[in-house]
Amino acid sequence: MARLCLLLVGLQALALGATTQEDHGGHRPHPGHRGPPAHHWTYEEKTVWDEDFADCGGKAQSPININTSSTTFDPALLPIVLQGYNLTAEQTLRLNNNGHTVVLQLPKELSIVEGLPLEYRAAQLHFHWGSPERPGSEHTVNGEHYPGEIHMVYFSSEYSSIKEAMDKPGGLAVLGGFIEVGPEENPYYAHLLEYFDKVATEGEDTKVPGFDISGLLPTRMDRYFRYNGSLTTPPCFQTVNWTVFNDTIKISPAQLSVLEDTIHGDDHEILHLNFRDPQSLNGRPVLASFRPPVGGRRGLGPDAEETPGSRNSIPDNGDAEHLTRSSLGTGDMLAIIFGVLFAVTAVAFFVYVRKQRSKNRRMNSEDKPNVIYKAATTEENIA
Repeated sequence: MARLCLLLVGLQALALGATTQEDHGGHRPHPGHRGPPAHHWTYEEKTVWDEDFADCGGKAQSPININTSSTTFDPALLPIVLQGYNLTAEQTLRLNNNGHTVVLQLPKELSIVEGLPLEYRAAQLHFHWGSPERPGSEHTVNGEHYPGEIHMVYFSSEYSSIKEAMDKPGGLAVLGGFIEVGPEENPYYAHLLEYFDKVATEGEDTKVPGFDISGLLPTRMDRYFRYNGSLTTPPCFQTVNWTVFNDTIKISPAQLSVLEDTIHGDDHEILHLNFRDPQSLNGRPVLASFRPPVGGRRGLGPDAEETPGSRNSIPDNGDAEHLTRSSLGTGDMLAIIFGVLFAVTAVAFFVYVRKQRSKNRRMNSEDKPNVIYKAATTEENIA
């Protein structure tokens, strides 16, 4: 009987340990997982995540570098349309420091109703950033990082929760936006950043009064890049329909400092550089809902001027969408083409004229009599 009691106590302890691990670990290891629970990974070990999480070594990983000259324009990509984002102050949201980033939990009533193959419901948003010395966006554009990046994470309406959807093909969608420095304070980010000091330590959480969540994203939601990828942190499930906006989100220098220098990681140091490096496309297509120009230093200029009615949009020039100030417009290209044609025509005309003159000289020479003329002597002239 004593042995039976000890056995029952042991089983209860194991059950309790498993429950605690699942509650605080976020999720259990998936079948391809070969290591500790997911909450034990670190950014310092990101190059070997695949040793513990098999999917992190897959062929459809995120983030990626967006080479604007290699994207494919797809007119079927419609503007992203959001629903239910303007929350009242009474609708409080949970803000948490999980040791890797800051996470704002979102009610699933917030949804994407257009712009994706089906409806997706919100789960959470979080941020990636660098340090005062180095920018820290996850995606890059033409090889260059931005200071930070926001990710809004959604799950397909075909599933009841993000846990159910996260390992299903097309189960997740993420809206990504690049954060850069602008001249003014961003009121939407000000509402959220003022609570960062309340979650400075790993594991801390606080309540944030509701506000217009859509203000954290770019105003222009019709210009974006689309590709199939993965979660950018373990377990790296390759089930994400990615939308990365063309237009950036601008915050003040002071606001960027709060983002970069407030949150502490699981080592109790200030959390810097919490981003994964771009992964290989491995032949995956990257679509664009607009026509990016050919060339340019980077897809999204940090000094791009704003157009009327767009908070952080980049100027248009007819159908040629501009991602950088250095890109050539349609008029410039036509001027170059006509200049080259004019130069070629002028050279051809010059060569033709020279040939005609040479031909005429030969003909005149053949028609004249074969006589040698001598100058008259002085005597002949007098006579």
